[in-house]
Amino acid sequence: MNERENFQKIREQKITFSLRTRLTILVGVVVLFSILISFGISKLLEHLLPTSTNIPMLIQLNVFSLVIALIATHFLSKMFFDPIKELRIAMQEVADGKFGTRIETKSTSAEIQELFAGFNMMAGELGATEILQTDFVSNVSHEFKTPINAIEGYTMLLQNTNNIDSVENGYIEKILFNTRRLSSLVSNILLLSKLENQSIRTHQEHYALDEQIREDILSLESAWESKNIEFDVDLDTVSYYGNKNIMHHVWSNLLSNAIKFSTSSIKMRLYKTQDKIVFFIEDDGPGIAEEAQKHLFDKFYQADTSHKEEGNGLGLALVKNIITLCNGNIFAENLSNGGCRFTVTLPAEAE
Repeated sequence: MNERENFQKIREQKITFSLRTRLTILVGVVVLFSILISFGISKLLEHLLPTSTNIPMLIQLNVFSLVIALIATHFLSKMFFDPIKELRIAMQEVADGKFGTRIETKSTSAEIQELFAGFNMMAGELGATEILQTDFVSNVSHEFKTPINAIEGYTMLLQNTNNIDSVENGYIEKILFNTRRLSSLVSNILLLSKLENQSIRTHQEHYALDEQIREDILSLESAWESKNIEFDVDLDTVSYYGNKNIMHHVWSNLLSNAIKFSTSSIKMRLYKTQDKIVFFIEDDGPGIAEEAQKHLFDKFYQADTSHKEEGNGLGLALVKNIITLCNGNIFAENLSNGGCRFTVTLPAEAE
């Protein structure tokens, strides 16, 4: 029986007494029994300890009733509020994207059973929607790749023809630029979709992390040379065990981001402590607005719209997903003298 059928079956159950009615009845019973038991205890104490008769009966009843009522209320609260606590924890898991979360209850209350069944149905529907969305994005992105590559190829062929004037050549360059942007967007969507559905690290190997970062600096030479950016680089020799191809996306995206916002210099450091590898990159740009920091690693978010044409808002989301998959962490902070620093920490694993 699936979640929807189970929910419908529970909803069709006839409720003799509602949850509120039962709670009211139980509270009344607790009060009555606490008074009766307190009266009995008072009479017993009078019989066993005659000196206790110096304490007025009303005070004795109040004290004993209060103690008994507190004990009974404790058990009642567990009966009625523990399921709510369990539901709150499960809802937080769903909010974190764990749509496989399911909860069960031993409560005989039809309302609580219906509440839990409704939650399970909701989680199931959200999970199905997530799978459908992921499959759609993946399939559509794959279908986009072929025509985009064809357009890019034919456009490059047009560039090499002799009978094109400067105006037409400008149009061709714009087509090629936007085609490459679209191709990059599709590639990033595919990679992000893959990472979001990947729970283990694959294709891992030992390699020199410092050399990989240097390679990515050189691969973006045309970008930082055009802005006359100077580098202050100090990378310790660090061996890392991970997916070399995936990690290229981390360094190239962080470096591209720094080049985009930097005005004259970029500072980079890499070192290894006893239990972790630390990398940070600093630019001398305008920094990040406080509101933008909250959404910095969200998909398609771009804090500075003036650089919108230079990216697609997926770079930092990719970086965050890769670092998380590697059991690492990344955070950004503004520097006191201007600029921004991104810090990446990775677990230092034995070779």
